[in-house]
Amino acid sequence: MSIRFTTRARGGLAACSIATVLAFGLVGCGGGGGDDDNRDTPARSSTGSGSQPDAQEGDDGQTLAELRGPSGLSVRITEAQRDGGGFVTVSGDLKNDGDGTVNVPAQLSGNETEIIRNGKSLGGATLVDSKGKKRYYVLRDTEGRPLTTTKFPPLKAGESLPVFMQFPAPPADTAEVTLQLPMFTTGTIEISG
Repeated sequence: MSIRFTTRARGGLAACSIATVLAFGLVGCGGGGGDDDNRDTPARSSTGSGSQPDAQEGDDGQTLAELRGPSGLSVRITEAQRDGGGFVTVSGDLKNDGDGTVNVPAQLSGNETEIIRNGKSLGGATLVDSKGKKRYYVLRDTEGRPLTTTKFPPLKAGESLPVFMQFPAPPADTAEVTLQLPMFTTGTIEISG
């Protein structure tokens, strides 16, 4: 076998390998999955936009706690439901009570690199069980995304949007916990279920 033939074969093999890697890279970067597009739909709707009511909007009007934050923002918690799967879902509304448009602060995501990498969220929220002396952080999915509302749009004056957060469930005999959000006041809520 000549050196010229060997060099050509190696060059062709390298070109084929590079083309294969590029093809897989383009397929991996494609946006055809569609799952990401629907993940945050509840966070994009507002109560005044004519959208259908969402189950997490708290139609009964019951307020478990109200947390006040910067720039006229507030979070009204309407439900804290213990689920059979070993977690607690806390839901309510994030509202702009101020006079102008407000961007939701990035600090609500917390300071964990994995959560920050996934954009604005309520990933910095915690539940504190004073009785059991434990703090529960927001759950994450297998890809590290927080199980909370994410990707907040700017909120106009008076506008609100439904929000949720999921945490590991405290022991069954713990019914009262404190919800903490960065930059917001704390609130004591009662877990049902």
